[in-house]
Amino acid sequence: MKRQDTLENQVNYAYLAIGSNLGKKIMNLEFAKYKLSQAGVKIIKSSGFYITKSWPNPRFPDYVNAVLLTKTKLKITELFKQIKIIEKSLGRKKAPKNYPRTCDIDIIDFNGKSISMKFGQQIIHLPHSNMHKRNFVLMPMLEISHHWVHPKFKKNIVKLLLELPNDELNQIKFA
Repeated sequence: MKRQDTLENQVNYAYLAIGSNLGKKIMNLEFAKYKLSQAGVKIIKSSGFYITKSWPNPRFPDYVNAVLLTKTKLKITELFKQIKIIEKSLGRKKAPKNYPRTCDIDIIDFNGKSISMKFGQQIIHLPHSNMHKRNFVLMPMLEISHHWVHPKFKKNIVKLLLELPNDELNQIKFA
C-alpha cells in the first residue's frame, strides 16, 4: 500500500516550451504561466522571452517563446490534458498545423525519459520529436539548464545548439 502512495505522489519534472504569435504575446505567455501554476504545475525556472520568425511560414506574425522548468505531481497524461485546457482558455482554436495561435504549450521533456504514448488521436513523443532542430526551444533551454542532456540522442544542449545551421542561430532575438 505504501508503494502505491509513493508512486501517486511522485514529483515529476517537465520542460515546457511556450509560445504565442497572436494578440498580446508576452501577456499571453505570462497568463499561461499563471494558469499552469493554478493547475498544479510549479515553475522552478523560466527563461527570458525570445523572438523568432514563424515557422514554416515566415509571413505569419513573429513568435515570442520561452522555456519553463517545472515540477508537478500530475502524470504525463494529466499534464497534457491541463495544457490543452489552458491553451483553449487562452483562445487557441482548431487550425491547420503551424498556423498562428495565441498560445502553444509543448512538453519538451518529462523526467528525462524517452517516451512515446497515445493521447486521444495524437501520438506524443518525448522528448519532443523536433526540439533538437528548433532555435526557439534550444536557446531558452540553454538559458535555464545548460547541463540538460537529450534523453534519446544523449547529446547535451550546447552540442545540439552547435549542430544548428548558423542562420538559425542568427535569427533568434532576445525580447
